[in-house]
Amino acid sequence: MKKKIGIILTTAVLVFSMLFAAGCSNSTTSQQTQKFKIKVAALKGPTGIGMVKLMEDNKSDYDISIYNSPDQIVSKIVSGEVDIAAVPSNLAAVLYNKTNGKVKLAGINTLGMLYIVENGNSIKNIKDLKGKTIYSSGKGAVPEFALNYILKANGIDPDKDVKIEYKTDHSEVASAIAAKKIDIAVLPEPFVTTTQMKDKNLHISLDLTKEWNKVSGGKSNLIMGTIVFKKDFVDKQGKDADEFLKRYSQSVQFVNKDPKKAGELIQKNGILPNAKVAEKAIPRCNIVFISTKDGRKSLENFYSILKSNNPKSIGGKMPDENFYYSGAKNN
Repeated sequence: MKKKIGIILTTAVLVFSMLFAAGCSNSTTSQQTQKFKIKVAALKGPTGIGMVKLMEDNKSDYDISIYNSPDQIVSKIVSGEVDIAAVPSNLAAVLYNKTNGKVKLAGINTLGMLYIVENGNSIKNIKDLKGKTIYSSGKGAVPEFALNYILKANGIDPDKDVKIEYKTDHSEVASAIAAKKIDIAVLPEPFVTTTQMKDKNLHISLDLTKEWNKVSGGKSNLIMGTIVFKKDFVDKQGKDADEFLKRYSQSVQFVNKDPKKAGELIQKNGILPNAKVAEKAIPRCNIVFISTKDGRKSLENFYSILKSNNPKSIGGKMPDENFYYSGAKNN
C-alpha cells in the first residue's frame, strides 16, 4: 500500500513539474513574441487626414490617437507617452528647445492651407485688410506668425493698422463667419470647405500660401505641420521609425490620389465627421510628406523667418543640427 502511494506521489510530482515547465516555457515564449504597438498622436484636420490609410491598414502595429488641439498632445510628448506625433511646425522647434533635444523632426506633413475668407468681396489684396477687423484662431501658433509676417512685409502694422481678434479654435471662427456674425476671417482647411458647404456665398479672398511665397522670395514654404519622433524611440527602434515614414508617405499618396475613398476612411476613423467635406477639402489641404533631408533648407529658412519676427515662436532659438532626423543608424 505504501509502495502504491509512493508511486502515485512520484507520478504526481513528475506531472506537475512537466506542466510547470511547460507553463514557464509558454510564458517566456509569449513574452518574447509579444508585440508592443508604437504609439502615435495626430490632430483632427490635415495631419490626421494624411495618416488615414496607415490607420486603416496597420492597426496591429500602431496605436494612433486623434486629438482636437496641439495642447492635448504636448503633455504626452513631454512625458514620453507617445513615440510619434504630428504637430504644428513651430511647436516641433519649441518642444526640441524646451525638452533639451528629446524630440527629433522627421519630416514635413502639411504645407500652407490658410485662407482669408469674407462675407462679401471687398478684399482683393493684402493692402485691402488695412483698417479692417480680422478674426482668427491659432494665437501663439503658425496662423498668427504667418499673418503678422505677411502683413508687416506689406507695410501693415498688425498692432496698429488692423484689429486681429483671436478665438479659441478654428471651429469657433468658422461658426461665427457662417452665421454672419463676423465679416473677415483667417481659416485653414478643412474648415473653409466645411463653412462653404453651409454658406455658398462665403468668398475666399486670399490664399495666404501665395502671399507668403511673394514676401519670402521663394526661400521658404509656409510649413504648417511636421512629424516628430521621441528621441528615445529613434535610439532604440530606428528601423521602426524609418518603416513608419515609408508607410506614412504611402498613406499621403493614397489620400491625394483618391480623395473620395480617403474621405470615406476619414469619416470612418473619426478624423472628420463628414466624408464629402473631407473629399472636397483634400485638394486645398496641401498634405505632403517631405523628409528632413529634402526639406531641411526650407525648414531652416522658415524657422529663421519666425525667429526674426518673434523668437518665442520657436522656443527662443534656432534648433541645431541634432533636431533633424536623418534615418536609422545601425538599429
